[in-house]
Amino acid sequence: MPNESAETSTLTTESPKRQKRGVPEGLWIQCDGCKATVYRKQVDANLYCCPECNHHFYVPAMVRIQQLLDEGSFEEWFDNISSVDPLNFVDKRPYKSRLVEEQKKTGLKDACVVGRGYMRGRPLVLALTDSAFIMGSMGSVVGEKLTRAIEKATELKLPLVIVSGSGGGARMHEGILSLMQMGKVSAALGRFHEAGGLFISVLTNPTMGGVAASFASLGDITLAEPKALIGFAGPRVIKSTVQKALPDEFQTSEFVLKTGFIDRIVDRQHMRTEIARIIDYCVP
Repeated sequence: MPNESAETSTLTTESPKRQKRGVPEGLWIQCDGCKATVYRKQVDANLYCCPECNHHFYVPAMVRIQQLLDEGSFEEWFDNISSVDPLNFVDKRPYKSRLVEEQKKTGLKDACVVGRGYMRGRPLVLALTDSAFIMGSMGSVVGEKLTRAIEKATELKLPLVIVSGSGGGARMHEGILSLMQMGKVSAALGRFHEAGGLFISVLTNPTMGGVAASFASLGDITLAEPKALIGFAGPRVIKSTVQKALPDEFQTSEFVLKTGFIDRIVDRQHMRTEIARIIDYCVP
């Protein structure tokens, strides 16, 4: 009996262990612009813009399609094209392995998505590059999909909108086959222009290298999101080369607007309306 009493006493006086309750991972994020900690769902609802300072976060290509086009109107084209490895390229790992990893990470076949859709009821051809896939670099697949999309826009007599988000320029893993895509896409745009087509180029952060030096700078109207990095070589490379301090806001949307490289800076919340308005003005 004494033993039972002691055991009962022990059982009744010990308090049960409580599980620690923490904040779920990813619920809050830090803004790269103002460094404030902001609620992720609020950022998402604000078209991936900071509710405090309006910093424009990265947007995946498929999400941007939802932001720009009428719901359910997008018809993706040429989604079965995949990159090959013509050079058997290896850096830290084989190019083939890198492609598989990037496809799993992003859910994309390559760094470009193209297709037809409607924007506020207006039919158009839309193409996007996504910096999450090997920095949105332009390899053979990106060049081929863009060229085919431009040719379809020419055939269907539809306005063309290309949203550029490429920080990698030409894709080194494919060598000269990558570099030739600059001329190939530009030539297709030349034929589109001769046929009287309207090309609206939208530059987002980042738009650099061979993309900025080719199709991204050939728009009839060129728009950019605020504070997007736009240029060829990056500012760190240029600064180390010229050995001089660079101007404030160098290679940002605000800087290149002053020099006439782009026509207008448009907040993401207004981009859909602005593009639709330009189409109304320019397309009979």
